[in-house]
Amino acid sequence: MSPAADAAPATGTGQDDIVGFTGRALGSWLKLFVRTPAGSEGAAPATACEQAWAAVQAEFAAVDAALSRFRGDSELTALNRLAGTGGVALVSWRLRTMLAAVHRAARLTGGRFDPTVIDVLERIGEPGAGLAGRAAARTARGRVALVAPGTPRASLVRIPALPVDSGGIGKGLALRWAAAAAGAALPAGSGILLDAGGDIVCGGVPPAGGWRIGVDDPMAPVGAAALPLAVCALVRGGVSTSSVAVRNWTGPDGERVHHLVDPATRAPARTGLIAVSVAGPDPAWNEVWSKALFLGGSESIGEEARRRGMAAWWVDAGGRLGMTPEARVRSAWVAEARVG
Repeated sequence: MSPAADAAPATGTGQDDIVGFTGRALGSWLKLFVRTPAGSEGAAPATACEQAWAAVQAEFAAVDAALSRFRGDSELTALNRLAGTGGVALVSWRLRTMLAAVHRAARLTGGRFDPTVIDVLERIGEPGAGLAGRAAARTARGRVALVAPGTPRASLVRIPALPVDSGGIGKGLALRWAAAAAGAALPAGSGILLDAGGDIVCGGVPPAGGWRIGVDDPMAPVGAAALPLAVCALVRGGVSTSSVAVRNWTGPDGERVHHLVDPATRAPARTGLIAVSVAGPDPAWNEVWSKALFLGGSESIGEEARRRGMAAWWVDAGGRLGMTPEARVRSAWVAEARVG
C-alpha cells in the first residue's frame, strides 16, 4: 500500500494543511503526514507537528531496541538466545505485549501465523541477528532479567521453547503505539497518516473524504511508476499488506524464495497469490490477517475474508485483482480491467 498523491485529501476543501516528514525505521521508509485544521488552537501547528514526528521516531527506535530480530543487542534476541532453557525472564512491556500478541495470533489463525519459523528463514538465507551463544545460554535456569529491575511496567514471562520472530506484528505494534504518541502531541481536531514500509495507520480527524491509499500493483517492475490497482478512502484504522513481490531473493540452492513461510511445509509458501492487503481497526491485526489470508491461498481467500467480514484486496499469480464486498465499499477507485 502507499499514500496516493502524497496522502492528499480525498477532496480539495482548502481547509486542511498537511505537513509531511520522511525518515527510516525497522529497515524501511517511515513517513508521517499530519493534517491540522485551519484556525487550530493550542501549540503552534508547526511545533506540534515536529513534536509528533519526534514522538513517532522515538517509538520506532524503542520498538527496534526491544523487538528486532535483526539486532544482536535487542531484547528479543537476548530472549531468543535463552529459548528452551526453561524458567522465566523479566522483560519490558513492549516485548511482553508482542509475545502475547504472536501467541494469540497463532491460536486465532489455526497456526498459519507461526512466530517460530526463524530456523526456516535462516536456512533459506535471511538469518537476521543470528543466535550465537544459545548453547552457552542453555545452562541458565530460573529467573533472568533482560531489563533492569525496577523498569516501569516490566513483567515476568515464560522463556519460550523456541526462538520467536516478531515479524510483521512487531511493525504493526510500532504503528499502533507511534500513532497514539503522535496524536497526543497534536492540537484537537488534527489527524495523522503514518506509513512504515507500505503498512499504514491513520488517527484523529481525517481530511474530508478520508486519506487516499493506493493498492500497489505487485506485477509492476520494481521502481517503475505504475497506477494502483485500487484506491482506498481511509478514515480510521489502517491497511497492511503481505506480498512476495519485494522481499524475495535467491536462496542457497539457487531457487527464488521469499519471507512468507508456510508452517505446514516449512518452506516459502506457494499459494497462487502475490499480495494480500487487509484494512481494519488495528495495524498489528491487519498484519496478522494479511499473512494468514495469504497462506490460506487463492482458492479460499475470498470465502474466508467475506466470512470474517474483512476488507481485503488480493492479487493472484495471474495478476488478477480480487476483493471482498467490504473492500469494494471502501474503494474510491478500482482498475476494473484487472478484476478477476
